[in-house]
Amino acid sequence: MKEDFYDILGVSKSASAAEIKKAYRKKAIAYHPDKNPGDETAEQKFKEAAEAYEILGDEQKRAKYDQYGHAAFDGQQGFGGGGMNMDDIFKFLFLMHQRHGAVDQAHAIHNWWHQQYC
Repeated sequence: MKEDFYDILGVSKSASAAEIKKAYRKKAIAYHPDKNPGDETAEQKFKEAAEAYEILGDEQKRAKYDQYGHAAFDGQQGFGGGGMNMDDIFKFLFLMHQRHGAVDQAHAIHNWWHQQYC
């Protein structure tokens, strides 16, 4: 399972855009491949920080991430493209049930599906 983007950057979920940017820059400098030649762990952390900032640094992507977690961005190719499997679907349904309750679950799924694939 992927690590939480907020944890990767070391910020709280209520962090401001400026705090997120500052945290990303700090991680990017610390783990930059030029500063850590040949260090695969540093390179991986650099990539993770960049991915986290790509999502959290964009207001709309951050809102989707806050609502759906990694499921908002995993499997963007749809069912036919092999991007989403049954485990992803079940995780998403469980998450929606926790967040919205059984009554609103179908509506939430419909809205999410429409945002992702339409």
